[in-house]
Amino acid sequence: MEDNREKRFFRRGLVLGMLLAAAAFVLSGCATAHFLPRFLGRGNSNEEQIDAKVQELNKYIDEYYLFDYEEEDVENGIYKGLMAGLGDVYTGYYTPEEYASFMESSNGSYSGIGAMMQQDYATGIIAVVKVFEGSPSAEAGIQPGDILYMVEGEEVTGQDLSLVVSDLKGTEGTQVNISIARGEDILELTLTRRSIQVPTVESRMIDGQIGYIAITEFDDVTDEQFMTALDSLEAQGMKKLIIDLRDNGGGLVDVTCAILDRLLPEGLIVYTEDKYGNRQEETSDGEHYFAGDMAVLVNGNSASASEIFAGAVKDYGVGTLIGTQTFGKGIVQSLFPLSDGSAVKITVSRYYTPAGNNIHEVGITPDLIVEADRESETDVQLQKAIEVLSR
Repeated sequence: MEDNREKRFFRRGLVLGMLLAAAAFVLSGCATAHFLPRFLGRGNSNEEQIDAKVQELNKYIDEYYLFDYEEEDVENGIYKGLMAGLGDVYTGYYTPEEYASFMESSNGSYSGIGAMMQQDYATGIIAVVKVFEGSPSAEAGIQPGDILYMVEGEEVTGQDLSLVVSDLKGTEGTQVNISIARGEDILELTLTRRSIQVPTVESRMIDGQIGYIAITEFDDVTDEQFMTALDSLEAQGMKKLIIDLRDNGGGLVDVTCAILDRLLPEGLIVYTEDKYGNRQEETSDGEHYFAGDMAVLVNGNSASASEIFAGAVKDYGVGTLIGTQTFGKGIVQSLFPLSDGSAVKITVSRYYTPAGNNIHEVGITPDLIVEADRESETDVQLQKAIEVLSR
């Protein structure tokens, strides 16, 4: 997250950005020849060449382009294309409206359809990983594993996940039309947006000594929700703890570290290094760490901040990781608000576990590899965690 969130940008290419730049800047009378070289780092030697190409592109647009267009949309295309040209799916540009929607989703409440989405970056496919109880999605019969195919008639595969999520959100009471792929079937649904309170933490006692806490994502409200859940379980006599990070795509690093500070002994939690070698450390003071046995459940959708969590637990040896190999996102993004209300999200550093491991594009291997059995009514990974803690 990411690191603020894995809510992210998909490549469309610098060429697209330059083409759109041509239209917007010639139409608006801006000095394109001075704008593009500065941003593309090409220097003054290419100014004449770029200016000539801009004029050539503009000529074809003026003479042949069939449709009407909004200059604001073309201008936004400049910025999106410029950032996409870096070739990093986690780096991108947010319009003022997209940025406001993005920030809204991290504060624990929003108006939308009540489904959590995650993207496979290899294929661009966006799938449902969780449906909130009592939400419009639940009432429409949407299920985990369903693929979000279209929103308002536009295919969303390969689009930036955070922007797709923004399209699903909106004013309470308004409707959004979506297409869901389930196997070979396409379901056409119209959902009415409602206010959604995001339950990022769920907890319960499994037996007299084992407590269970599931964290769906690390948002602004998650550390407070986690502390409340942990205190409640301890008041009920919990001695051992299962933390479920399966399908948790990440979130806020500071929130993750606040939770780990409550669980780990004194020492390093995670550190980051930027392009200049500058190192920043997050540590635990060990003042209130959890002394009981722990098990942490992970899978291929456990990413980013979840891997910071899992990596610290594994390196300290204070818990058993159970499940399957994690996603493998070991880089950190920062959000930079711009003066007009827009923002850019930029990958700024790599993060390392306490033992010095960077797991980017590798992931974390569980101590006990247990594949999920989707045909069974029994959660075999959870049952293995209970078995381990019951020894």
